[in-house]
Amino acid sequence: MISRLHDPGYNRWACQIERAGGCRQPIHLRGKVEHYDQATGRLLHRYSTLREPNGVLRVACKTRRASRCPACAEVYRADTYQLIRAGLVGGKGVPETVSAHPCLFVTLTAPSFGAVHTRREKNGKVLPCHARRDAELCPHGRTVSCTDRHRVDDPCLGEPLCSDCYDYDGSVLFNAISPELWRRFTLALRRRFARLNGLTVKALREHVSIAFAKVAEYQRRGIVHFHAVIRLDGPDGPDSPPPAWAMADALEEAVRHAVDVVTVEVKPLSRAFRWGTQLDVRRITLDGDLTEQAVAAYIAKYATKAAECVGTLDRRIQPLDDLEALPVRDHARRLIAACVRLGREPGLTDLGLTRWAHMLGFRGHFSTKSRRYSTTLGALRAAREEHRRTEEITTGRLPLFDEDTVLVVAHWQYAGQGLSLGEQLLAAALTGVPLPSAGGGPR
Repeated sequence: MISRLHDPGYNRWACQIERAGGCRQPIHLRGKVEHYDQATGRLLHRYSTLREPNGVLRVACKTRRASRCPACAEVYRADTYQLIRAGLVGGKGVPETVSAHPCLFVTLTAPSFGAVHTRREKNGKVLPCHARRDAELCPHGRTVSCTDRHRVDDPCLGEPLCSDCYDYDGSVLFNAISPELWRRFTLALRRRFARLNGLTVKALREHVSIAFAKVAEYQRRGIVHFHAVIRLDGPDGPDSPPPAWAMADALEEAVRHAVDVVTVEVKPLSRAFRWGTQLDVRRITLDGDLTEQAVAAYIAKYATKAAECVGTLDRRIQPLDDLEALPVRDHARRLIAACVRLGREPGLTDLGLTRWAHMLGFRGHFSTKSRRYSTTLGALRAAREEHRRTEEITTGRLPLFDEDTVLVVAHWQYAGQGLSLGEQLLAAALTGVPLPSAGGGPR
C-alpha cells in the first residue's frame, strides 16, 4: 500500500480505480487505440497503455455476482431495476400507457424433496420448525421432527431433517430442467389464455401478446424458484393496449392452469418433474401494497445472487477437486456430489450437471425477459457508455472526430486481473466499496 501511494503514477492509478467504480477484481488490459483519417491516412490520435501505471489499463470486470464484486453487481442490479420498472410504468423507450395494462407478479416454486429445517412466523411470532406430537422415526432411525425456533442466521436452515432420506438426485435434476419447465409454462399459459377467450394461439397473436420478465432465486435448501412479471399487451407489444376482454382474471386463471399441467420428463431415469404446490399470484398496482417499485427492487435484488445462500462454491468444480476437502456445508457437498455422479450417466450428459455442479445443477440464465417486455441491458449499457464518451469529449480528455471519416484500429491483450491486498485497501478508501472477506491478489 505504501509503495503504491509513493508511486509517481498514483494519481493516474487512482483515476483508473475510480473510473472502474471501485471494481474488486478489475481486468488489466495492455494495448493501444489509434484513430486515422480515412481520406489521407493521417494519424489523428493515439492512446497507449505504455504510460499507464504498470503499463496496463484497469477496467471493471462487469460481473453480476455480488459475491465476486459488489461494485459491478450494483451496476447490474440498478440496470435490472430500470429494465423491470420500465416494463411496468414506462420509460427507456416504453410508453407510459403501459402502466394501464393488466400485470401479475407470479412466484413459481419447486416441489418438496424432503423435510428441511425452516423458519416460520405467524403474527410476528417465530413458530417451531417441524413440531409433531407423534413424530415417527424415519427408515434411518431419526425423528422427523424439530421443535427449535430457528434464528434468521441459523446455519442449519435449509438442511434436511434426515440427509439420508432427502432426494438429492431429484433436487439437482429439478434445477437442471427448470429452464425447460419455465419454457413449457409460457407455452401452456398462452394456449390456456387463448382457449379461455375462445381463440386459437395463432388468432390470439392478432389481438394480444403476453410479455414477461423473470428471475431465478435459490432457496436455502439449494433449489431454484422463479419470480416473474407477466403483462398483457396489444398485438404490437407495449405500444398498443390489450383489448377490453383481455383481463387480469383470465390471465391469473391461465397461470394457475399452466402451473398444474406442465411437466418435464427425464427419460433415462423415467422421472417427471412439475412445479411445486406453493404458487403465489398477485396483481401489481401503482398505489397498493405491491407497487411497481417494490416488484422491480425485489427482482433486481436476486439478479445479482447465485447459490451463495446454500453454502456452495463461487467457482466451477474442477475434475481434480477433492469433494470431501471443499470448504462447503455438508448439504451443499451432497448436492455437488449428486451432480458429479449423475453427470457421468450416459443419458444425462446433455444436462451438463458436472459443468454446473457449483450451481447445484442449474444452468439457465438468472434473469430473462421476452423480447418486447421493455428495453435491454445492452441498450442501457450503450447509453451509459455514450454519456461517458460525450463527457470526456466535452472536458477535452478525448478528441472530437467525425465518426464517418475516422478509422479506429485497436489492439488489446489480457494482462491479468485483480488488486493486491494493499491496493484493495486504497481502492476501498477511494470508492467506499467494502473490502472482500478474504484476500485475492492479482492473477
